[in-house]
Amino acid sequence: MILKVLTYPDPRLREISQPVTRFDADLKKLSEDMLETMYEESGIGLAAPQVGELVRMLVVDTRPRDLEGRYEKNVMTELEEKVQQPLVVINPVILKGEGKTTYDEGCLSVPSFYETVERHKTIELQYQDVTGKTHVLKTDGLLSICLQHEMDHLEGTLFIDHISFVKSNKIKNQIKKTGYPEKKKKSRKDGQEL
Repeated sequence: MILKVLTYPDPRLREISQPVTRFDADLKKLSEDMLETMYEESGIGLAAPQVGELVRMLVVDTRPRDLEGRYEKNVMTELEEKVQQPLVVINPVILKGEGKTTYDEGCLSVPSFYETVERHKTIELQYQDVTGKTHVLKTDGLLSICLQHEMDHLEGTLFIDHISFVKSNKIKNQIKKTGYPEKKKKSRKDGQEL
């Protein structure tokens, strides 16, 4: 089922999510709906608060695709290749972050806007899957950036909170004044919203 993605300035995007304690059929259904919604919106990541569920869960799939939607090979880093995607991440904790990198990030909750954000280059992440089993992964590249971006949503933080005050206010004021630009369907090649 396609879920409604909340957009800034919806106040629910600013709330802190609660840990998941029940790993049941409802949680599995929410994860499936979130993945379906993310793909429908041409996104590469989606956190539960973005669909109005204040739980510590997110989904990601950063595998590059060609214009026909086929997955491309040999374009991800060695660490990214080791992670099976799509990935459902519950109760994530970054155990270690190393180095710095930047990326022009967008967001399904702040559509049509992109700004350069600095993140850890490599992360080691502990999380649970939909059955409650604990995993640890180490990754870099777009997958690392996307995971960090989505984890921010669990704390009520948006990517526009990571940019300069002037740039952030410009975006916020534009949204308040004129709303969001008309949405056109795009492929994942046209731009990636996390």
